[in-house]
Amino acid sequence: MVEIKSVLRKSPAEKAGIKGGDLLLKVNSHEINDFLDYQFYVEESLLTIEYEHKGKVKTVRVKKSEYDDLGLEFESYLMDKERRCKNKCIFCFIDQNPKGMRESIYFKDDDSRLSFLFGNYITLTNLTERDVERIIEMHITPVNISVHTMNKELRVKMMKNKNAGECLDIIGHLAENGIEINTQLVLCPGINDGEELKYSLEKLGELYPGVQSIAAVPVGVTKHRDGLFPMPEYTKETAAEVIDIITEFGDKFKEKHGTRLCYAADEFYLKAERELPDADYYESYCQLENGVGMWTSFKDEFMSGLYDIEDDGAERELSVATGEAAFPLIKELCDEVTKKYPNTKINVYKIENDFFGHSVTVAGLVTGKDLINQLKGKELFEKLIIPDVMLRSEGDLFLDNVSVEEVEEALSVPLDITFSADGYDLLDKIFA
Repeated sequence: MVEIKSVLRKSPAEKAGIKGGDLLLKVNSHEINDFLDYQFYVEESLLTIEYEHKGKVKTVRVKKSEYDDLGLEFESYLMDKERRCKNKCIFCFIDQNPKGMRESIYFKDDDSRLSFLFGNYITLTNLTERDVERIIEMHITPVNISVHTMNKELRVKMMKNKNAGECLDIIGHLAENGIEINTQLVLCPGINDGEELKYSLEKLGELYPGVQSIAAVPVGVTKHRDGLFPMPEYTKETAAEVIDIITEFGDKFKEKHGTRLCYAADEFYLKAERELPDADYYESYCQLENGVGMWTSFKDEFMSGLYDIEDDGAERELSVATGEAAFPLIKELCDEVTKKYPNTKINVYKIENDFFGHSVTVAGLVTGKDLINQLKGKELFEKLIIPDVMLRSEGDLFLDNVSVEEVEEALSVPLDITFSADGYDLLDKIFA
């Protein structure tokens, strides 16, 4: 059962007499425990709703069109609490956060519902048998799974959860029942790469077409690892070895299935100092959220948009800040702008990560204090463009709790937030 926070005026639910504070029990004889139950079972046009009003159970029949909202509102989108991760992974990035950050930063979610709603990756260790069957029954697809390794014994050691190995069988069960699956492997040097990576790719490849994609991403290592499992970083040589394995298996999958299936994150190519593949290599860009093909996609979009823009002769002066990894690309693209439009002046700044440590180079982990400290006194012109991944989802705070307004005040410049995965958007912000 879940508590109804409020009922929309003139909605089918209000007309049926349901009120805020009532408890929703069942829809068409199906128990309602969370958002997924509710969304799935209220799709029908004729509903029998069982609810509790002031201690008394009532049943009403509601008729609505397929476009009608039933009209019930709840305290949160999940209707209950998010499920906390039960693992103690040796590579967990959250464990490497320093103290003093906002509480939500330290929450480790591992919730299959968030996988469906927002694309979050889950480890499967939180799923009950009923959860698995519900995914199949409701055909919740795709499901995004953090696999890390298909070696059951190794997965137990890496995730420090005795159930981490056996629950890998769920992947096959989902695939057999028509659920599409995106997977990721967070690779740790000398632990689950090399021969272990080959084994994981082979086993996941056998589950195609259920398994739709495999992303290999490097472990993130901050300077705050005191007391944690000793974790080396990828080097130019070890990153190149990962790329070679991924390429070898991708070529095999392409020949057998017509798709590469597995991809290495852009960060591996940058560490290995290798040229990134072209757009055709990434096919449908199925793993952009894992940093797979983002560099190529962003550059292609930006250059395509730049080709179509006509010079209006206006003078523009602005600045752009990004993380160390993306800096070469953003600098290259902005140089193309100023080359084509001499009246446009852009200063591009690379922000090194003093907060987490210089081994962390992604723009999404740049903090407000690092922006302020490294840009104070610099020529920022009319505005400073930054990517949205630097901010929490609400768009108002950096990871270190510094607000957008605080940065603007400290640097005496307005911030313009661009969608980080969209080259067209950066171009629009430059020419706005």
